[in-house]
Amino acid sequence: MRYRIIASVVALSGVASFALAAPAQAQSPESAKPAIASVPPPPGWKTCPRCQNEQDKQKANAEYKVEGRKFNPRDLSGVWGSQGVGTTFRNPPPFTPWGQQRFDATIGEKNAAGEPLHTKDTSGEGAGSQINCDPKGWPRLHVYNYGFEFIMLPDRVLQFFELTHTWRTIWTDGRRLPDDPPELHWMGWNIGRWEGNTFVVESNGYEDRSWLSDTMPDGGWPHSDEMRVVERWRRLSYGSLEAQITIIDPKAYTKPWVTPAATIPLMPGAELWEDYCVPSDYGAFNNEIHLPVATGEKK
Repeated sequence: MRYRIIASVVALSGVASFALAAPAQAQSPESAKPAIASVPPPPGWKTCPRCQNEQDKQKANAEYKVEGRKFNPRDLSGVWGSQGVGTTFRNPPPFTPWGQQRFDATIGEKNAAGEPLHTKDTSGEGAGSQINCDPKGWPRLHVYNYGFEFIMLPDRVLQFFELTHTWRTIWTDGRRLPDDPPELHWMGWNIGRWEGNTFVVESNGYEDRSWLSDTMPDGGWPHSDEMRVVERWRRLSYGSLEAQITIIDPKAYTKPWVTPAATIPLMPGAELWEDYCVPSDYGAFNNEIHLPVATGEKK
């Protein structure tokens, strides 16, 4: 079933990217077809965020009475979004010389037609790269994640991501960020606090091999191990969450990168499943589907 889902998406869209296609989500427009999720859940379970079509989402919002429902603005609990905020990192500030050098190093090779192959992206999104399944890290998982869930605990907030099936811990027990982190983390060292009804998260100590996001037509926005990230999360209503991210990295960028605020919808009829970057799956997909579509050849 897994490969049948992948193949049908590639046939319909022509997109030969493993990360975008496996497993795939059918984003069907309104039609005369029954409201059937792209991947129906077992009896007694909820479907996953990426498994819902628009009809599923509308039905769940009505069933859970999302519109106008009372809410606690300091409770961020719930499953949010189904893909990520793909427009987060646009219009960056100018690079420093170091940042420009790092960005240039992310540009990959091209095929015979001169089209970028994205060969330098080792996280699983580069259609032409040798996939190592390196962690995407934060904040790249904000950009593309197949949905995430906030869990509120007395001394911390956990943010789980379906894509790569990972999480980060945001400590709210009053500790401070380390001035000199003893090791670099792909998800950073994270602390959070409330400013009114806004949840502010600060983090540092990032592994600099990750990208903030991929770029078009090729490459990725880099950062240094000196990067600090400031996030502001605000629950606007029961069914919507606002997020804004600021990147402070004077080694890579000449000024802070303040991204646009984005609104992320609640997914009340969904629960997280799992999606790993699996090199053997990628190899099978590449040999059986990607190469025949792209080159007419098959290994």
